[in-house]
Amino acid sequence: MSRVLSTKPPTPAAKPEDEPARQRPSLVHALLARPEIGALIAAVAIFIFFCVVAPPFRHLATLSNVLYESSTLGVVAVGVCLLMIGGEFDLSAGVAATTAALTASMFSYQLGINLWAGAVVALAVALLIGLVNGVLVVRTGIPSFLVTLSTFFILQGLNLGLTKMLTGTVATNDISSMAGFSSLQTVFAASLSIFGVTVSILVLWWLLFVALATWILLRTKVGNWIFAVGGNAASARAVGVPVARVKIGLFMGVSFLAWFYGMHTLYAFNTVQSGQGIGNEFLYIIAAVVGGTLLTGGYGSAIGSAIGAFIFGMTTEGIVYAGWDPNWFKAFLGVMLLLAVLVNLYVKKLSSTRK
Repeated sequence: MSRVLSTKPPTPAAKPEDEPARQRPSLVHALLARPEIGALIAAVAIFIFFCVVAPPFRHLATLSNVLYESSTLGVVAVGVCLLMIGGEFDLSAGVAATTAALTASMFSYQLGINLWAGAVVALAVALLIGLVNGVLVVRTGIPSFLVTLSTFFILQGLNLGLTKMLTGTVATNDISSMAGFSSLQTVFAASLSIFGVTVSILVLWWLLFVALATWILLRTKVGNWIFAVGGNAASARAVGVPVARVKIGLFMGVSFLAWFYGMHTLYAFNTVQSGQGIGNEFLYIIAAVVGGTLLTGGYGSAIGSAIGAFIFGMTTEGIVYAGWDPNWFKAFLGVMLLLAVLVNLYVKKLSSTRK
């Protein structure tokens, strides 16, 4: 009896159950997890508010003033932001800018030499300040808050004492007639006409520094190191990150930007008051925190620091155009700082729990 062969194909082996597809976070969730999103929402709200209550605020010339006011804070705030992401603070940045300006002016004026030489010497002094701050922090283990607070008082005293000793007053001499002034003014304090509106070159430098810092943070190995050092220095060191070099470099970065702003101040006004810069260190930190940088380190955004500085500029000018008492500005800063810390904690929680 012949057997009939079955033509039925064999039953395929059972496949393991497919893993559930990962759910991609929604666009809203992804945006809320960005460090600077809270500051951006606040900036839009403040801009609309002042456009409503202060009609002159809507003019392009006013926007130019706001951008300039923002850049005077934002240039150094970029460096402070990166340093805070790296887990450290610098309370000497405000007076360091004045130290750089005083050094450049008095070195050239007292010796009667080209102002470019004074600018180079001032840069060397500024970088030395950053180097000393960084080395003291990483070698001694003393918190950067205390190290840079000490530097703040030292520089404040030197600024006042040496200026009075060399000039007989608390301000430097007018340097506008000295060799090199016009070229340095072109680099640091020129004014440009854009669409018929006068814009300070400092605004363009500020935007360039923000773009450069953003590229470093998001596109380079050094940026990864900065986040790692600020998040957990011990773990970063264990995987080969040069923690000490990163922190020292960040302190020197703040000093470089302080020097740059000091040069702008000098060549915009031809002279410098030795007491300038006191209190600015807190404004730099506020700009970074309002922009989404955590005080605990490891999280933040250079773009956020720019938005924080822009909020500062809008509020400074907006209060004036609205005709309000400018004394309310300090109260606004306090409220903004408190709200920013609360928002940043919420945003950080969203980022850490995102699947």
